[in-house]
Amino acid sequence: MAHELAELKEVEDSLQSVVNSLFDSQVSFRKLGEEMNDPLLKEIFLAESMQRARFRGDIESVLHEEGVHDITETGTVAGTLRRAWGEVKSHIARSDVTLVERAESSEDAIIKVYAEALETASPFPVRQMIVSQYASINSTHDFVKSVRDLARKAA
Repeated sequence: MAHELAELKEVEDSLQSVVNSLFDSQVSFRKLGEEMNDPLLKEIFLAESMQRARFRGDIESVLHEEGVHDITETGTVAGTLRRAWGEVKSHIARSDVTLVERAESSEDAIIKVYAEALETASPFPVRQMIVSQYASINSTHDFVKSVRDLARKAA
């Protein structure tokens, strides 16, 4: 019984970490989308911000179903620092290239958190949801990297 409680706590902590990283990512994509000059990138980044909010809601629903009611949505210290540093950089060199580079940095961080969550022994439905979200986030990461590469070539 104690072993099962320890595993449940580990899953809960892991999912809370994902929720906080999703919060960081959602805020990041929203801010970057608002600052984008390219209308298509603006639309894509704002849509991705909403997707991260949906992912967060899905995980929070699972946590609520498991009896976890105190879910914090504060983000992470690293995410806050990354956004602050990125804002300083983008004020110095304000361009879509700089904004896309900020997005890539944020995506690297969330991919790491999802990979760590997948190492946790989660119940199948939770694992399935995390795997699905992780695939979507990896796809977005690949897109952001390709846009970054194209933007650097054009600059």
